Amino acid sequence: MDMASRTRSAAERIVLGLCVLFALTPASVQASAVDTYYEHTLMSAADARCHLFAPQLSTALNVAKALSRGAALRSGIDEQVLADTGARAERRAAIEPCNSADLATVADREKSGFEVFSRLQAVSYKGDFRTWWVKRQSSASGRVWNLYQPAEFGSDALTFGIAGSSGVSELITVAQFADGATPYVVRLVIRDKTRAARPYLDQRTARPGGKIPLSGRVTPRGATEAFLAEAKFAPDPLIRPANKNAAIGYRFPPAAARAIASLDPREAIEIEFIFSSGGNYQVRKAYIEVGDFAAGRAFLVVAQR
Repeated sequence: MDMASRTRSAAERIVLGLCVLFALTPASVQASAVDTYYEHTLMSAADARCHLFAPQLSTALNVAKALSRGAALRSGIDEQVLADTGARAERRAAIEPCNSADLATVADREKSGFEVFSRLQAVSYKGDFRTWWVKRQSSASGRVWNLYQPAEFGSDALTFGIAGSSGVSELITVAQFADGATPYVVRLVIRDKTRAARPYLDQRTARPGGKIPLSGRVTPRGATEAFLAEAKFAPDPLIRPANKNAAIGYRFPPAAARAIASLDPREAIEIEFIFSSGGNYQVRKAYIEVGDFAAGRAFLVVAQR
């Protein structure tokens, strides 16, 4: 397919993406996963070189790119195939003239499609087990959830994600412990990409039907990095769980959010709560599905610009 044909195809599919894709799960995309990823990467790279779009629309394209990458990986496409596809798209974008009539046509259509996308206030991205809920909201009187995933672990429960207050975003978790215990250490355990280039997906743990549980998607400890919670706080009213059980909030460093956003959507991370009583130690583990965390994070950036 020549550049003009690819560009027209990209225009049609990305406009659809701006109107629909951002509000739905990646599984709703009708085009093949690799082609969709190629097209989003092509337009994002052309925009970076030629400044085709306003910053908000550029970020919206990055949302589409992240979603299409996640859809491709979940459909079984190898990471190296996607890397090669992305490189091919970027090479093509590098040689297309910025004053190309095809690019101008795409730009005009993108701007029209973005008007619909910019009015969306909430989306959800469903994974294999969990859903990321995303809301464009803010408050000057305390934290509100912007990107979050609820999880239960044993008798305990938590919500994990990004909360905002007065324009400041934080990666936090709000946890409830059924026995009222308080951990003395809380940490996120994430794949260290310098020691493990690929996600760990343990097929030995697969359930009937082939789906690997979240516990089988966590990288072995020798190839992980840990981010300790840097602060403990009483949850603000708007992020406090609905039930009356006591809850504790923990804030993690910004670097942890960046690390999660770089992971494969198929993998999981651990939140470890470490307790000590009478010289005995106990670790309670909660699993968070990475899913489309990166796309949700990019969606929020659009609202902030």
